[in-house]
Formats: sequence, C-alpha cells, structure tokens
Amino acid sequence: MASVAKMEFDGVTVEYARKKWFLALQKVIKFFIKKPRYVYLGGKPGPGSIILSNHESATVPLTLEMYGKMPIRFWGAHDMNEGFRAVYKYQTVTYYHGKKHWPLWCARLFCLLASPLTMIFYRGLDLIPTYPDMRFKNTLSRSIAALEKQNSLVVFPEDSSDGYLKELKGFLPGAIMLLEQCKRHNMNRQVYVAYYQKDRHVHVFDRPIRVDELLDKGLSRKALAAELCARCNELGKMDV
Repeated sequence: MASVAKMEFDGVTVEYARKKWFLALQKVIKFFIKKPRYVYLGGKPGPGSIILSNHESATVPLTLEMYGKMPIRFWGAHDMNEGFRAVYKYQTVTYYHGKKHWPLWCARLFCLLASPLTMIFYRGLDLIPTYPDMRFKNTLSRSIAALEKQNSLVVFPEDSSDGYLKELKGFLPGAIMLLEQCKRHNMNRQVYVAYYQKDRHVHVFDRPIRVDELLDKGLSRKALAAELCARCNELGKMDV
C-alpha cells in the first residue's frame, strides 16, 4: 500500500508515492547513514527540476532520498528493476567487479546478502529504468510523465565504465537526450549540475540553468555532455 508524501516548493504542493514499508525502512537506515551537508550555489532545486550528479557508489541515491527533502525519481540501471537473478548478476559482474574492481569471488559471496537488500531498497525507490538500446524511449517517456507531476529527476550521467572516479571522465549522451525531449514537450525546466564530495561528505549543487539555454548553445550532444561534465568536476574541487 502506497503512502502519498506531500512537499511544498515555492507554493506548489507536490505529491509522490512511497510505500509504507519503504518509509519505515528509511528510518532504520538513517541510523547508519549520516546526513551530508548540502550546499546550494543558486538555491535548492524546485519542483520538476533535473539534477545531474555524480553517483559515488550508492551514497548519493541513499542520502538524497533520505535527506534531500524533495520529491524525486531516480534513473537507474534496468537490471535493478528486475528479479533477483538480474540484480545479482549486475551487482557482482558489472558493479562490484567491473566498477569497484573487487575480485569476482568476493563480489559473488558478498552479494548473496547485499543483492536482496539492495533490490528491496531500489524497488521502494520506484526507479525509472535506463536501457542501452531502443527501450531507452521508455525511459524518456516515463521521465516526462514524472516531470509533468512536478517530481524532480536525478540522473547519474557519468561514464563509469572504468569505475566511479573522483575526476569524472565524461557524461553519457542520455542526459542530453532527456533535455531534448523536454524541449519537444515545451518543458523549459531548471537543470542543476551537482557533485558529492565523498571525503568531505558535502553535496554541492550548482546554480540552475534552463533547458533552452543549454540547448540553444548549438553544441552536439557529445560537446554539451563534455561541458556539463567539466562543470561537475569543478564542483568536486570546490572548497565550500
């Protein structure tokens, strides 16, 4: 059974669903996960914003969900929305072994416990699944529907093929495709680039920039993604 959470942003009441058991689970997790310090260079994101952040393992989705105090939907690998076998394979082979460089045997052993718990948490988040193929159209359509409800989107566009690096090596083009889709639907939403500084436990949010302003630069997807990634890295080095 879903509970409806309500939040006020600039006089707008935004509703989003979270299941009761998931809200209870968050209270337990808060005993183990410390609240980061949030720094907003241009004010806190309002309703229906788009946030482009580094991922930094599972820390960012966990802390933003519990402490961000905004109605949000996360993008996440489609594997995490499927059954245990898919979650276990993704976490062992792709995540812990491929991105975090754990020995495969260690990842497999650890995920016998971690994967069921992770699957429960991500089911509670109601992830918007991302795909590496034509099914990405579904990701975009579900994202537009969430924005129409004034939920904010949190996207992790970094290229993590070599793992989660402190200096991000690039943004993937999916985030730019989302901006293009927003323009087609006349959604000139605010876009925030953000970086979680793990060593200082600080999440820095840049000043917002509108979708139209970004796309009107006339840059290719690759060039615009590189520009946004460069700004994300700058936030990572900022002493705030």
